[in-house]
Amino acid sequence: MDVLLISRCPPFPLYHGDRLIPYHLGRELSARRYHIDLLAFYQRPEDVAEVPRYEQHFNSVTLIPEPRRSLRSYWQRNRQPARRFPRRAEESWSPPMWEAIERAIRDRAYDVVHLFGGVHVYEYWPLARQLPNVIVPYESYTLWLERALAEETRRIPRLVKGVQLRMARQYESWMFERFQRVVVLTELDAQALTGLNPDTPVAVIPNGVDLDYLTPTGYEPDEPTLLFIGNYDYLPNLDAALRLVRDIFPRIQQRMSRARLIIVGGNPPPELRAYASANVEITGRVPDTRTYFESALIFISPLRLGAGIKNKILEAMAMETPVVATPLSCDGIPVTPGQHALLGVTDEELANAVFRLFQDPRLRRLLQRNGRQLVEQQFTWGRVAEQYETLYAQVIEEHRNRVLDNVQAGNGQPDWS
Repeated sequence: MDVLLISRCPPFPLYHGDRLIPYHLGRELSARRYHIDLLAFYQRPEDVAEVPRYEQHFNSVTLIPEPRRSLRSYWQRNRQPARRFPRRAEESWSPPMWEAIERAIRDRAYDVVHLFGGVHVYEYWPLARQLPNVIVPYESYTLWLERALAEETRRIPRLVKGVQLRMARQYESWMFERFQRVVVLTELDAQALTGLNPDTPVAVIPNGVDLDYLTPTGYEPDEPTLLFIGNYDYLPNLDAALRLVRDIFPRIQQRMSRARLIIVGGNPPPELRAYASANVEITGRVPDTRTYFESALIFISPLRLGAGIKNKILEAMAMETPVVATPLSCDGIPVTPGQHALLGVTDEELANAVFRLFQDPRLRRLLQRNGRQLVEQQFTWGRVAEQYETLYAQVIEEHRNRVLDNVQAGNGQPDWS
């Protein structure tokens, strides 16, 4: 099958969670003899240098600088329906991307056009509609902002987030309804989109993990060590890490002075680094997280912001590191409390769950075994690729039937409106 993949970002580096899907889907599908031409926006000079890291998974790779999208242009598109979907390159946010898509569709007979991203790529529907198509915003930005607003207590940030939320709701009410499928990672994200527009044709396909890479050795750490991993450019991860060092870990230390906390991940700001101590290690980005999963007795995720699936939870389960988490951290993952993870909402509930696991080796082993099995059964990238293959076949069949219906109706040409 020939696929044109239009992506909001390159498929690398993988410590940016939004790059996991284009990378692993490209890898899995290319192994199944798919030919994928990748057109992607890039934001950093390093993105161009990193193409050799993944180009073997694609038939071709073209990177295009991401355009600037002004607040005024967002407002104009939302307020003027005739301007929402460009008709020609010069009306789009990125004429170079528009022209690259036009050339690709003209030069190759694609079976499917797959768009990855939301507001960054939705505007190419007038080109994608000629062919079977899917778009993967992967989460609802409306849901993301609703949760952020619920946690925000400062007056000015609340006002800003309120304006952003109104705009997100408006965009997500019309942005996706013309595509054949809109793929998100969790049922909660799907419900958020269909709540805004019942005609949005949503499908749910989760992320996966690389089980060949994330394979535990069976090492059992001796020290009561907690671990959290994230990229701290991303506000929900920073909020969770600060909550850990300010509110949750001090409660744990009061009852267990030997406890240690390791905060792993890129770009920890000074306000987070300030909490480094003999018991709190803040590593920054590391080349391999597996040794940290193995050295931790518990993975703790006190997230209270965000949407979509949290790959950090899937990775901890794959590495057989017992998980203590907020319910939000486990969105889209069918965990049974006490069987796959221990859940808590408040600081005290999370701290108590940590103590329970510190003191109960049998419960730790139960969570280790069940967590790994859950990932093996439902969250491999191979299984994710199978679900996309099924989805591609569905939209191809629907597109073919639509063309035939138009021909039989005497139109001669498909009605792409």
